[in-house]
Amino acid sequence: MTSADLLIDAFGRIRENVHGAVEGLTQHELDAAIEPGTNSIAWLIWHLTRVQDDHVAEVADLEQVWTTAGWAERFGLPFPEADTGYGHGPAEIAGVTATSELLLGYFDAVHEQSVKYVAGLTDADLPRVVDIRWDPPVTLGVRLISVIDDDIQHSGQAAFLRGVLLRRR
Repeated sequence: MTSADLLIDAFGRIRENVHGAVEGLTQHELDAAIEPGTNSIAWLIWHLTRVQDDHVAEVADLEQVWTTAGWAERFGLPFPEADTGYGHGPAEIAGVTATSELLLGYFDAVHEQSVKYVAGLTDADLPRVVDIRWDPPVTLGVRLISVIDDDIQHSGQAAFLRGVLLRRR
């Protein structure tokens, strides 16, 4: 097993988590906050997908799926195109509304680009420094693990919210 195989497996697990959290829910359920001002499933999935799209595209020297494939227009959110959700407050979180088809369509497109990129990586690629703004500087391997970690956490939060919402049905 190679490093690329491990990364592909990790990204595949995120895909399973995302689909498991979203499939079968109504837009009302996806957009719901279980307490005022808290994250919705729609926001969590949009945000984790935006982070993956932004970060992987940057290290792969690719354009983001969000802009090149028209997802920004399809979502029609009231934010700048470059927004990934970092630092959003209750008003911005509530501004992210979407159907399961829209969320999963965008996620799957980003997943496809991410997996295609990591499939071509070798162990020798992972120590490459991709961000010197940190001390120590961030390597490609660390950036990819950071994206995976963030996505796993947010998809787990979405799965928890799904459970709460389904109990309320």
